[in-house]
Amino acid sequence: MLSLVAKVEQRGTLSREELRDFFREMLLIRRFEEKVEERFRAGELPGFLHVAIGQEACAVGVCRALEDGDVIASTHRAHGHTLAKGTTPNELMAELYGKIEGCSHGYGGSMHLYDVERGNMGANAVVGGGLPQITGAALAFKLRGESRVALAFFGDGATNIGTFHEALNLAQLWQVPAVFVLEDNKWAESTPEQQHSPIRDLSKRAEAFGMATIKANGQDVEEVYRAARKALDHARSAKGPVFLHLETYRLSGHYIGDPQVYRSKDEQRDVREHHDPLTQLREKLEISDEEFAEMDAEVHDVVDASVDFAKNGTDPKPEDALRNVYA
Repeated sequence: MLSLVAKVEQRGTLSREELRDFFREMLLIRRFEEKVEERFRAGELPGFLHVAIGQEACAVGVCRALEDGDVIASTHRAHGHTLAKGTTPNELMAELYGKIEGCSHGYGGSMHLYDVERGNMGANAVVGGGLPQITGAALAFKLRGESRVALAFFGDGATNIGTFHEALNLAQLWQVPAVFVLEDNKWAESTPEQQHSPIRDLSKRAEAFGMATIKANGQDVEEVYRAARKALDHARSAKGPVFLHLETYRLSGHYIGDPQVYRSKDEQRDVREHHDPLTQLREKLEISDEEFAEMDAEVHDVVDASVDFAKNGTDPKPEDALRNVYA
């Protein structure tokens, strides 16, 4: 078993301007998801919605480390990953409204977002469903001799799924250029981690396959970025797959409308007050109230414009439901 680092090295420090850009993107994801929640509660969006409020640093830090040609697979909590991978707010919001102008042309919706042109191979409502897909994509890159990496996002609950073990086992056996990103928020829907896993350090599950592992604080976008760069460089240089373990916090419920009866009010308050990645980065950058207000207003305008774009979009025709169906 190879362990790359227990703590990520302090290397490749981002400039203040780059971090401000990261902050703005994290803020965009936060405001986008808040707007999505608002519109869902207003009855404008169909289906279930799962937001990743509190996990923005994971999405931005990882996706900013990717190179052109790299691909990702996401989860049912995919809005942040999709925006961070390059899909525009207009296209994403249009997809949530089921419009043809959406990134998946209305076929995906919140839990099945995909944008193949930008390297997003799809969100998956099946827990752990993207893991074997990413192992397969990475195998294709290796067989073609392409300098590309396939990366999967998943949560701690997915480490109990059979395809998690199958995907990691084959990825390590075949030494494919894959990175497996665990967004460990300690909740498998409403089940606390200690009730579904006999071990507290889930990276040991990857170590059991002899896979290289890296751990990082998922609330620190700079640390996430450094860790992701290290993992991607390792995989891209034909040294085999990497398990990237990010400790993060879900500030909201499992789904919009979740009463969260399984979490105490004190815990919810503590997480919001002490583990918000936006608050932490804002304090680090010493962004003044005036600067923040200006940036926030700009982001709100972008998000509001995306709602207008979506509402003015084109509804699919009923017969379109029969397209792209294979038997």
